[in-house]
Amino acid sequence: MIALIIIVVLIALLLISCICIVPQGSAWVIELLGKYQDTWKAGMHLKVPILYRVAKKVSLKEQVADFEPQPVITSDNVTMMVDSVVFFEIFDAKLFTYGVERPIAAIENLSATTLRNIIGSMTLDQTLTSRDEINGQITSILDDATDKWGIKVNRVEVKNIDPPHSIVEAMEKEMKAEREKRAVILNAEGEKQSAITKAEGEKEAAILRADAVKEQRIREAEGEAEAIKRVQQAKAEAIRYINEANPSEKYLALRSYDAAEKMADGQSTKIIVPSDIANLAGTLKAVKEVVDNK
Repeated sequence: MIALIIIVVLIALLLISCICIVPQGSAWVIELLGKYQDTWKAGMHLKVPILYRVAKKVSLKEQVADFEPQPVITSDNVTMMVDSVVFFEIFDAKLFTYGVERPIAAIENLSATTLRNIIGSMTLDQTLTSRDEINGQITSILDDATDKWGIKVNRVEVKNIDPPHSIVEAMEKEMKAEREKRAVILNAEGEKQSAITKAEGEKEAAILRADAVKEQRIREAEGEAEAIKRVQQAKAEAIRYINEANPSEKYLALRSYDAAEKMADGQSTKIIVPSDIANLAGTLKAVKEVVDNK
């Protein structure tokens, strides 16, 4: 009875051991007597004891391989260390198991040789400014090469590019000189713009001053012309009134005396008066008639 119970327990344990549960995101490669038999996906599977063997458990998730920095020589003979990261996933567990021995090491070596080929055709300046181009080229090359291993390379990123210390110092000096050059140029441009603005301001001020002087002179000339016009109008008006009043010879003689008095207002003025003052009055009367005829 005890032996029967032991046999039943052993059979139960054997049956339980035959139940295999593959987790999500994984694939198991199964061999039958050492030969590939099947690839189990996620779920429960029954394994034949002794005959079936799990050859490899493969993760189908995207994986990251961070490789050690590799020495690379550029086309201008500069040796630098390049650190890269490869993002990949396995799409065929069978090819991954039987396609290549140590696939991660194979990817690392392939990545290093590809980096050397790509960067070896570039100068140092091109390498430092063309990371996207380097990433794209190495991703394409690795993806094509790893298809037969059941590996899909999604992308490759160049993390660090470390030139020699002497090159770094030279680049820093060059960058410093370039910054100082830009500062001098900007300062000169600022002074130039300031001088131009100042000159334009002085020009505008001179134009405004000239316009103001011009306007002042025009107004003064117009004022003088208006004053002369009004004086002449007043004189003409006075003459008209005198003509309309028909002055007598005595009045004209009196006005002539007044004019003579004004003309004699000075130490050096000499006046010659005709002996016949009536002739002077007659002369003034003749002048009046001439004016009236006009």
